[in-house]
Amino acid sequence: MADNSWDKCVEEAVNVLESRQVLRSLRPICISSQKDEEMARSRGDEGDEYEVFDGMRQWDRTSVEVSVSIPTFQKWLHDEPSNGEEGFSGDALGEGGKERFKKLLLFSGNDYLGLSSHPTIANAAASAVQEYGMGPKGSALICGYTNYHRLLESSLAELKKKEDCLVCPTGFAANMAAMVAIGSVASLLAESGKPLENEKVAVFSDALNHASIIDGIRLAERQGNVEVFVYRHCDMYHLNSLLSSCKMKRKVVVTDSLFSMDGDFAPMEELSQLRKKHGFLLAIDDAHGTFVCGENGGGVAEQFNCEADVDLCVGTLSKAAGCHGGFIACSKKWKQLIQSRGRSFIFSTAIPVPMAAAAYAAVVVARKEGWRRKAIWERVKEFEALSGVQISSPIISLVVGNQAKALQGSRYLLKSGFHVMAIRPPTVPPNSCRLRVTLSATHTTEDVKKLITALSSCLEFRNITHIPSSLSPKL
Repeated sequence: MADNSWDKCVEEAVNVLESRQVLRSLRPICISSQKDEEMARSRGDEGDEYEVFDGMRQWDRTSVEVSVSIPTFQKWLHDEPSNGEEGFSGDALGEGGKERFKKLLLFSGNDYLGLSSHPTIANAAASAVQEYGMGPKGSALICGYTNYHRLLESSLAELKKKEDCLVCPTGFAANMAAMVAIGSVASLLAESGKPLENEKVAVFSDALNHASIIDGIRLAERQGNVEVFVYRHCDMYHLNSLLSSCKMKRKVVVTDSLFSMDGDFAPMEELSQLRKKHGFLLAIDDAHGTFVCGENGGGVAEQFNCEADVDLCVGTLSKAAGCHGGFIACSKKWKQLIQSRGRSFIFSTAIPVPMAAAAYAAVVVARKEGWRRKAIWERVKEFEALSGVQISSPIISLVVGNQAKALQGSRYLLKSGFHVMAIRPPTVPPNSCRLRVTLSATHTTEDVKKLITALSSCLEFRNITHIPSSLSPKL
């Protein structure tokens, strides 16, 4: 199948939707005041009115310095079940003040650049709240889509070097919408309305893909639109074998770009080569790579210089952007299809206007404050040098084996003042329980040294194992 055949398929699918009068449109509600419009015109494309900084400030530390109540701390130490009520109990908030709380250094979050505490981003949200409240409430196709959402989409499309972008309520919803829309191509182009086996879309999914990709594929499969092939984790020989033996015309490969539990990268260069060979559609979930990887923060595809080979790039605004929401960067035709067939997009309320305003500010700040990307990769180098554990990203997976060892390690770190979670089944397979450490641009060298010291007391770095690529598929 030729590389451009997917473009033709999507165009035909959109034409079918239009002929049936079910092609959905986004009609942005303009809620900007005259002052906002004048500011936007004077801003140009650089976001010059947004204040940025050339290094870490005091407020940056709030993204990694947290507290938990003593009742929560005690329950956590003893691995007692909790639904969170102790955090607001009289014991936690009563007499004793600060003595009733335990300070922790956060090494488990996804706020990779520390932008959640950035005053420029907070001010963007606050200004929008004061001016518009939460904004129009409704799905994007009804009344929830505004000029703020459109501005955010345009900035993300530019970041990802794509023709357009669709902002979704969450990253999970974005993956669900993308997978279901991909499957809809089969039913829209089937002569009978229900695709025959050879008319379905063949979806090739990495064995360790995120749950949102898996659930989206499952829904598309339930609708009778796709056939699923799971290849061993990052195993390009296995993927090539599956692609070569598949007789179906429409093929899609979907993968995380940076895997959330293992911290390894998808083999982007090899995927690009296979795409040229087999002509499949390449969709990536760049949730953990966006703003972190690449010189400009464009993500994993930018880092590996293969942006042109990625057809659909799903991302999130709730990790390195420090905000909330998800997005799909793609062509204009793909956007039309997804907004017309992506159920998790269609039937969800759009993100509030203040969040769209904050997220746009985050895009600007992340681009301009390049020191944050440099800082997080410096922390990666330091962790590797101090621990002797070979790592490739800010996500560090310290696999210890059984659940008891993981919980014991997490409890020790908790006592030592570090927030590091034990990751257990069903998130990871049995006997691959781990301590998942994540680094941030707002961690210091001293923070990393202290963490390494604590880790050295509860595990032996030389015994840390790596996940074999032959793990059984999740699907």
